[in-house]
Amino acid sequence: MAAEIIHPNTQDTVDPVDAVFALHRGGKMEVRATVPVRDADDLSLAYTPGVARVCTAIAEQPELVNDYTWKSNVVAVVTDGTAVLGLGDIGPEASLPVMEGKAILFKQFGGVDAVPIALACTDVDEIVETVVRMAPSFGGVNLEDISAPRCFEIERRLQDALDIPIFHDDQHGTAIVSTAALWNAAKVTGREIGDLRAVISGAGAAGIAIAKMLVAAGIGDVSVCDRRGVVYDGRGDLTDVKAEIAAVTNKAGLKGSLADALNGADVFIGVSGGTVPEEAVATMAKGCFIFAMANPTPEIHPEVAHKYAAVVATGRSDFPNQINNVLVFPGVFRGLLDAQSRHVTTEMMLAAARALATTVADDELNANYIIPSVFHPDVAKTVAAAVREAALANAGPQEPARDRPTPGFVGTLDTSSFPAVEL
Repeated sequence: MAAEIIHPNTQDTVDPVDAVFALHRGGKMEVRATVPVRDADDLSLAYTPGVARVCTAIAEQPELVNDYTWKSNVVAVVTDGTAVLGLGDIGPEASLPVMEGKAILFKQFGGVDAVPIALACTDVDEIVETVVRMAPSFGGVNLEDISAPRCFEIERRLQDALDIPIFHDDQHGTAIVSTAALWNAAKVTGREIGDLRAVISGAGAAGIAIAKMLVAAGIGDVSVCDRRGVVYDGRGDLTDVKAEIAAVTNKAGLKGSLADALNGADVFIGVSGGTVPEEAVATMAKGCFIFAMANPTPEIHPEVAHKYAAVVATGRSDFPNQINNVLVFPGVFRGLLDAQSRHVTTEMMLAAARALATTVADDELNANYIIPSVFHPDVAKTVAAAVREAALANAGPQEPARDRPTPGFVGTLDTSSFPAVEL
């Protein structure tokens, strides 16, 4: 007989098959103080009257907010609940377990504090306005599970409006880890990424971002396919976003279906769901790579993929080579916050992809190990260091990125002009 699970706070018992609910009861995170409040002296320092001096200092020198509050280490995880995991438009309340999960991963893997924020609106203008109004409290914004094509405009407008990094993980996190995996797959097989022709199934947030990243990384050619087939320049039904990607992809001028595009292709990247017929997979180039990332059902099951591909990856943890965004976003934000970068650039994302790829040592690299585990101890710190270095190197006069101060940093602040308080 299986043992009952007893929740530590309520003493309620839960059937073992519902252990997930037991873990989630009461939520998966909490807020804790980093300083003690044991007596009146502590209170006078942490709150009134002592806090007034810090408030006055920040009012006179706004940049001090990064030194004397948690702003420089906290990210808003923002969603409207319209594209949650594989569940779709389930609404803001139902999205909260995922956003909490995201927040605890930020903390565990990157040491970044994160606050889940589920918005009760889906209008682009309202979302942008809401996030802009909240921005003074945060050092960065991670957009999450917002459906395409609205997510593209929301990200762009927030980048234009704010001087903190805006990162849409469904786009850029997926693109970074996919690029890292492709670099290592090419290395395993003795090829260069510039020798490869890739086909992406899915023209939503992830598919568009992966295509852009692969172009920036120097892919030989890449074609994006949506429900109607290959996205090509001049196709009459394209949205602005698809027209933009069509202009920089598909050098071969392919038209037709996904199956047509796969004929002779070196790489398949699936971020769309659905099933690719085996007869189409069989037409791919010898020694191809198949990254079938739909969850829980890959577009091409690994059993089928291994018949034709030299390297196979999925989004699942029960197969080798899991392409998982957890490998990326904690380290990316750690690096951005440490450099106090105001934006996320393509150079920073490419640096993250290169760093992630290098965490797999040459003597460990093989067809079943092109991407590290999310529990690899070097992943987050290696990615963070690369992003920080790229951010500092690319900071211009209008974007003075700088190293985040160490805990307890006081700097050269002259406090003589600030009002004294009697403790």
